[in-house]
Amino acid sequence: MPKVKVALVGVGNCASAFIQGIQYYRKFSKPEEFVGLRNPTLAGLSSKDIEVVAAFDVDDRKVGKDLSEAIFAAPNNAPKVSEVPSTGVKVSKGPLLDGLGESSRAIVKISSASDADVVNVLKDAGAEVMVNLLPSGALEAAKYYAEAALAAGCAFVNATPTFIASDAVWAKRFADAKLPLVGDDLVDQVGSTALHKTLLKLLSDSGVRIVETYQLDVGGGTESVDTMDRSRDAKRSIKTESVAASLPYKAEVVAGSTDYVDFLQNKRDSYFWISGVYFCNAPMKIDLKFQTVDAPNAGSVLFDVVRAMKLALNKQLKGAIEPVCAYAFKRPPQIVSMEVAEKEFAKFVA
Repeated sequence: MPKVKVALVGVGNCASAFIQGIQYYRKFSKPEEFVGLRNPTLAGLSSKDIEVVAAFDVDDRKVGKDLSEAIFAAPNNAPKVSEVPSTGVKVSKGPLLDGLGESSRAIVKISSASDADVVNVLKDAGAEVMVNLLPSGALEAAKYYAEAALAAGCAFVNATPTFIASDAVWAKRFADAKLPLVGDDLVDQVGSTALHKTLLKLLSDSGVRIVETYQLDVGGGTESVDTMDRSRDAKRSIKTESVAASLPYKAEVVAGSTDYVDFLQNKRDSYFWISGVYFCNAPMKIDLKFQTVDAPNAGSVLFDVVRAMKLALNKQLKGAIEPVCAYAFKRPPQIVSMEVAEKEFAKFVA
């Protein structure tokens, strides 16, 4: 199968991890060497078959630079794990729109370059799959790039909490254009929401009755700044709904991002509290802290998603691709259990 030609919207920490990951895994050939990848090969495609052919950003320290340089430019603070040779892909200036919140404007240096013709850039690069990695809260910008994907004939991956794939109007527009669409709000490979859901299911399956539970996330990086500024409520709603769906009964559930701490850099701390009862109504409580590096958490999942989108294009599928949405996103068009999502995704890529 030919390479998956990807366009990235936003050259932030997630883009940095994604591009470094392509380079990092390029040197491996034996299955046991692909540590950290859930699917070294998916639908006949390896990580070597992913090629980034276009990228868009608004920061002056990235616009006009080769991707290999832009991914390490401030304010990015994802850890450096790979030397990335010149890619030949220059970062294009995208329209600002609502791409930055009030606080992140103090961190990002907005480029004075003219906006690129996004559709022409995509067509000239031969992009097949556009991945929206804009900050949370960039509602109009997310819709702008979805429009550009439609105009350029690209599949669209919405990694943000903006409702695109889970919006019936957008799903129909992509179906009418005979293009695949997936989203919304990408899950992490070892994310706090997935861990919370797994703990609740494990306990519930063992006969524990969960009464109350919360999950509080604190992070550094510009994504956390934007979340605090503009999308805290949306994130809380999506995460809470996702966590609550793991229980077969009603319980008091709260899950969401609570603060930004600059010295955490690209780390994220998550705090869990679970209260319930078990045999003879005996009480049980769990109090946990969980820490990850944020940017790499998107890498393995994005590798799976873009390869699945290549498969969808080859199958000439259109509209919201529900097996991929349920597998890789917190707010798919239809929320199902993790077990069902895994089985449906496995069928899809088989």
